[in-house]
Amino acid sequence: QVQLVESGGGLVQAGGSLRLSCAASGRTFSSYSMGWFRQVSGKERESVARITLSGRNTYYADSVKGRFTISRDYATNTVFLQMNNLKPEDTAVYYCAASPAGYAPYDLSKYDYWGQGTQVTVSS
Repeated sequence: QVQLVESGGGLVQAGGSLRLSCAASGRTFSSYSMGWFRQVSGKERESVARITLSGRNTYYADSVKGRFTISRDYATNTVFLQMNNLKPEDTAVYYCAASPAGYAPYDLSKYDYWGQGTQVTVSS
């Protein structure tokens, strides 16, 4: 069992930055690849950024490439999402998730554990 708790969401103006954190507890953090996903009410949840078990490979949605950076800290069992140059279309609830598949799969169904989500609102 892995427990995930997100923090760092909030209201920011377009062009601003936020840093989301996801603290993991329970089973070994280093045994899971991690991902950040987001969901707008009425729409499907989508992948934003993923990082492999080793941390050596990262993947991003085209819409956030060059603006968002995912990273993980094994010492503190935390995964981060640095979001720069935020746009109103980035407004969503952001979730972190853990997958036992080491390659950070795109398929949401491969993620066994999810946090409760944190709201990010970007005003124009």
